[in-house]
Amino acid sequence: MQEQYLTVAREGVHETEVNRSRFLCALAPAATEREAQDFVARVRREHPTATHNCFAYVIGADAAVQRAGDDGEPGGTAGVPMLQMLLRREVRYAVAVVTRYYGGVKLGAGGLIRAYGGAVGEALDAVGTVTRRRFRLATVTVDHQRAGRLQNDLRAAGRSVRDVRYADAVRIEVGLPDADVDAFRGWLADATAGTAALELGGEAYGDG
Repeated sequence: MQEQYLTVAREGVHETEVNRSRFLCALAPAATEREAQDFVARVRREHPTATHNCFAYVIGADAAVQRAGDDGEPGGTAGVPMLQMLLRREVRYAVAVVTRYYGGVKLGAGGLIRAYGGAVGEALDAVGTVTRRRFRLATVTVDHQRAGRLQNDLRAAGRSVRDVRYADAVRIEVGLPDADVDAFRGWLADATAGTAALELGGEAYGDG
């Protein structure tokens, strides 16, 4: 399992012009293939008069799902170079749609490949990327008297507090790098005089 991956920081659009053709690259993070497909459909609805709306997306920290579409451009000149740019930049869980408004000058296969790939690269620079690191989810159960202090201590120690639930006791969900689990167990015992319980859960990715 990947320790970390890069993804798009936010949804955004960046425009470039090549020989009078306008290339608008819309980028978005996408957790699932359905989210990526919905984004592609949305961009197409926003640009019904565009000459082409080509797309590429990569889903999975290990890039398990890779799709690309040329939307009428010559085969392999649009979607594939877009996908290759995402992969070269090691971007995952992301979707790119490049909307082209034809400017009257033919670019040729090489020009199209450079334009579509370049549009994605420039958009990634403009919109930015973030690193997501793999975490072990852990639930700390503590009494109400200690809960507020413990939350402050966790945040002060730079721990990722993901959720807090109040019931008969307080359950605080945190994200821990695997290598930190034993050290955290000792820290927690010291911070709560041994009164808190720690339960390890599954794995997830979060901000690094």
